[in-house]
Amino acid sequence: MSRAAELKAQLELERRGEPFLLYRSADGEQRLLELAADASPVTIGRRGEASVALTWDSEVSRLHSTIERIGEDWVLIDDGLSRNGSFVNGARMLGRHRLEDGDRLCFGETVVLYRDPGDGHSAATAPLQASALTVPLTPTQRKVLIALCRPVSESAFATPATNREIAEEVFLSVDAVKAQLRVLFDRFGLEALPQNQKRARLAASTLVGGLLSPRDF
Repeated sequence: MSRAAELKAQLELERRGEPFLLYRSADGEQRLLELAADASPVTIGRRGEASVALTWDSEVSRLHSTIERIGEDWVLIDDGLSRNGSFVNGARMLGRHRLEDGDRLCFGETVVLYRDPGDGHSAATAPLQASALTVPLTPTQRKVLIALCRPVSESAFATPATNREIAEEVFLSVDAVKAQLRVLFDRFGLEALPQNQKRARLAASTLVGGLLSPRDF
């Protein structure tokens, strides 16, 4: 599927305003799963019959976790069924976690992005995937993004690089890195998010949305 076709499929789901999952198969093919209320629970695992069947990922358990609708929210549930655990925005979770638009979920080595275009708490991030693929970057912004995402591209369990780590890689001052990130947060519609969520959301959007490719790392 071409990048334009992928973007069109994402936009069609966004316009419907319903939550969905976005991830890529082992060969890089985009996969979208709309979270319909009557489809709960959504199972995640290595078995072929799972709703999100990550058959190629040996780090994923046969039944890894579930995503269930509780009231008006979708909740990730990991009650210890998986050997390697589930991660949300780089942090391991156990039990239940209410999902928010833009959350980056990790199961084994597979990254899954949760999107909820109708979430009033994060309306500013609704166009995230579209802007990620259509807004050009300056050479410096691209270098900063690559450095930010490098740890996450190497391991789904990692967290984005710190300002100092980025500065050392791209040969900028820490203040210059902060300035570049502020521009990127604004461009990606992340300014309204809490400070501790911006970096993870930016990395998730960049990697899952396909703005950077493996050869960039």
